[in-house]
Amino acid sequence: MKILIAGGTGLIGRALTKELIQSGHEVIILSRNPNKVIRKPQGVELVAWDGVSTNGWGERVNDVQVVVNLAGENIGGEGFFPSRLTDERKRRIRESRINSTKALLEAIERAHQKPKVFVESSMIGYYGFHDDEELDETSSPGDDFFAECREWEKVSMPVEDLGVRRVIIRTGIVFSTGRGSALNRLVLPFKLFAGGPLAGGKQYLSWIHEEDEARAILFLIENQESQGAFNLTAPNPATNAEVGKAIAKVLKRPYYLPAPEFAFRIAFGEIAALVTKGQRVLPKRLLEQGFEFRFPQVEPALRNLLAD
Repeated sequence: MKILIAGGTGLIGRALTKELIQSGHEVIILSRNPNKVIRKPQGVELVAWDGVSTNGWGERVNDVQVVVNLAGENIGGEGFFPSRLTDERKRRIRESRINSTKALLEAIERAHQKPKVFVESSMIGYYGFHDDEELDETSSPGDDFFAECREWEKVSMPVEDLGVRRVIIRTGIVFSTGRGSALNRLVLPFKLFAGGPLAGGKQYLSWIHEEDEARAILFLIENQESQGAFNLTAPNPATNAEVGKAIAKVLKRPYYLPAPEFAFRIAFGEIAALVTKGQRVLPKRLLEQGFEFRFPQVEPALRNLLAD
């Protein structure tokens, strides 16, 4: 298949592109800065776009069977430490996702040959924070800023009226050592011999290994029965303490220095909730449709990524 990915140079996009190329597919990546992309994989074509219009690339949709939208400003910011969620950042996050989806929808509407599948990126923030309550695709949406992805998801609904199968991927915290990874932020204190529980350590962290994230997206593309929302999280969410102890074990570092919740709130504001509040999200529909995880448990996943 020929697959077009908007936002294909980000963390998930890089993992997905690798999986697609290894599986024999052709990939077109829409990028705001294609000239800055280094180590472009063989078989990948980079096309410039502005994230808001179809100028210069819209006709390419006629040639593809799948469109994947991973575009949007990083929730955590571009630096190593999370950026505060100011009103301006919230606006940019919201508009970057809505505008990119509208542009892709416009290109599909104009295409003489429609793609078969449209994959829209969302996140488990959809459900809000619920401590240790188990959440699946039938759970109700939350009401905080992170749950605003429910509005982003609605923007792509008209694609179904065009006869295109629509898949929504609600992704958890992707475990990767690549640029922009949340795991890198979690690991740093342990590398400095200062790791320990964050905000008490009882809050659940719904994670997924980058390989399983990419494999799950390809699975949903290829499985013609897959439609609607799917949680992309490992089947065994872990508490912050369990993740921290696993990191310490893999890196052979101590686990002892607690970091209180108020310190994160003071340092990072509203964005700190992604670390201090819990979400126990299960990939119910993905498992029901037969997907098999390579990394269902947290310690083997971390060992695969972090062990020398």
